[in-house]
Amino acid sequence: MTDHGCAVQSEGPTAAAVGCKHAEKKFKSDAEEKGSSSSTIAVPAGSQTAQHFKMYKPTRVLTQFTFTRTKRKKRKLLGDLHRFPEDTMAIGRLDEDSEGLLLLTTDGITSNRVRQKSIEKEYYCQVDGIINKEAIGRLRKGVEISVEGKLYTTLPCQARILDCGPNEGSLPPAIPSPSRMIRDARHGPTSWVSITITEGKNRQVRRMTAAVGHSTLRLVRVRVGSIVLDGMAVGEVRKINIDI
Repeated sequence: MTDHGCAVQSEGPTAAAVGCKHAEKKFKSDAEEKGSSSSTIAVPAGSQTAQHFKMYKPTRVLTQFTFTRTKRKKRKLLGDLHRFPEDTMAIGRLDEDSEGLLLLTTDGITSNRVRQKSIEKEYYCQVDGIINKEAIGRLRKGVEISVEGKLYTTLPCQARILDCGPNEGSLPPAIPSPSRMIRDARHGPTSWVSITITEGKNRQVRRMTAAVGHSTLRLVRVRVGSIVLDGMAVGEVRKINIDI
């Protein structure tokens, strides 16, 4: 696997809250066999007025623009972080307690193309304990997890241990410090692993690491296809072209 670095700066101030109404789009992802190993996102030429964005989504932010249930205490929506154009939708989903790269667009065709099962999603996971090569091998081959109350075996994926240096608590290159304490050192060591999947089951990566005996303490998405964080601060939004 080609290593994909993710240049991420430390947390910075977020943008002003949104003042316009947004339409929320729901994201579904069903497992299929992984196709091409290419990370290219092929998007046909669309409307010249379509706009695309990438964002470093912080934790404790819901990947939506409107509340579908009673507002959760101290939780924010995407529109609270940036003034997006009307009809902007998130491409896919990133759990409330996860962080990192989130793509957004005003164009439904672009959203559908980026959510193809051939598009890789890479995550950096801080896990409980020191993960070993045996566990990495099991992740690569596929592990059994529970999905909607039924047992499901994940598709083969890419996984590798991240070298964070000799000091306990060290981070992978360019990953910012967490906004809250992840683990008291007295409770044991942690380690980091990169996992790249093409599926999108609910909380799949967390369930995968748990299946090999290492619960995920922190989850950062660093890449979607060939689009990476690229030096973004936590909460930052950049306008991009999705034509790669």
